[in-house]
Amino acid sequence: MARPREFDEEAVLDAAIQCFWNRGFEATSVRDLVEKTGLTSASLYNAFGDKRAFFQKALDRYVEGSIVGRIERCEAMPPRDGIAAFFAEVLARSLADPQHKGCMVVNAALDVAPHDAEFREVVAGVLARIEAFFLDRVEAGQADGTITRSQSAETLAHHLLGVLMGLRVLARVRPEPRLLEGVIAPALALLSPTQGDQAL
Repeated sequence: MARPREFDEEAVLDAAIQCFWNRGFEATSVRDLVEKTGLTSASLYNAFGDKRAFFQKALDRYVEGSIVGRIERCEAMPPRDGIAAFFAEVLARSLADPQHKGCMVVNAALDVAPHDAEFREVVAGVLARIEAFFLDRVEAGQADGTITRSQSAETLAHHLLGVLMGLRVLARVRPEPRLLEGVIAPALALLSPTQGDQAL
């Protein structure tokens, strides 16, 4: 019979998230994880596997707690409001983070995905989930007349995803409110219905 774990797995994963998020996968050592989580290296390996497996579990928890939660909140709003709220929340989190860590998924896209095919698929899947949210909201907005139909829903969703990625990278090195707001504002303005939409 397996012995029950003598630690709080969620608390350990949260500590690992902070470690990987701050340093990135490559720069985080097992010693760093031991210091941050308070577990021995043997306990970490027994509970989570190697560093790569531990990173995967930490990333999954980050996605569920941060990105999926945000999407679910914004999906409950009117379409255009939901998109605006999504960006507003990202902006607020970016500006409130004194360490300027950015997004753990975007960081993984730059740090791990280029040379790890399996992680590339994981990151691509998360980005596809965000894109699907944008697409769903744009389609709903086009249907109720609150979002322009001058461009396809797919094109607008692609654009919003690109704006989000740029915003997350900029926030790491230039976390300036006016700059980041200036990135978001034109993207939201692009969604506004025009007189031409009435003729479509």
